[in-house]
Amino acid sequence: MDFDAAFAKHHPSVFRYLHRLTGDADVAADIAQESFVRLLDHPVPEDKVRAWLFTVATNLVRDRARTRERRLRLLKAGDPALGQAPRPDEELEREESIQRVRRSLEQLGPRDRQLLMLREEGFRYGEIAELIGVAPGSVGQLLARALKRFARVYNDAERTANDERSDGDASHR
Repeated sequence: MDFDAAFAKHHPSVFRYLHRLTGDADVAADIAQESFVRLLDHPVPEDKVRAWLFTVATNLVRDRARTRERRLRLLKAGDPALGQAPRPDEELEREESIQRVRRSLEQLGPRDRQLLMLREEGFRYGEIAELIGVAPGSVGQLLARALKRFARVYNDAERTANDERSDGDASHR
C-alpha cells in the first residue's frame, strides 16, 4: 500500500466526515491524523483502506466522547456550577441552522447518525453495510428510516425555534 497516495486520496473525506461528526475542525484534524498514523502501523489491503480509516476514525470519536464524559462527570462532582446549561453568548456564536442540524443528529441513535454521515460522505451501500455490520440489502431501508427520523427531529426543532421567535416578537410589541 502506498501511504502517501492513500493519504492524498482519503484524507479530505475522512476530515469532512469527522468535522461533521464532531462539529470541531481542530478535533477532526487531530482524529484524522491519528487515524492515518494507525494506518501506518496496520497493513490494510488497498481496497479496504477507506472503510478501515472510517471505522478507526469513528471509534476514535467514540473513545474521545467517552473520555470527555468521564472527565465532565468527575468535574461536576466537584463543582455543581459546571452542570448548568451553556451561557447564551456561547450559544449565539454558532449559526442557528448548523446548531439545529447538529442537535437533531445528536438526538438520533448512534447507528442512524453513522448511516447518515457515511452516506453524506459518499460511501456506497456495500461499504456502509460492511462498516456497520448489516446485510447490504438492508442499507437502503435503514437509510430511509434514519432520514425520516432526522427530518422529524429537525422539523420539530425548527417549529420550536419559530414558535420561540414568534413569542419573543409578540412580547416586544
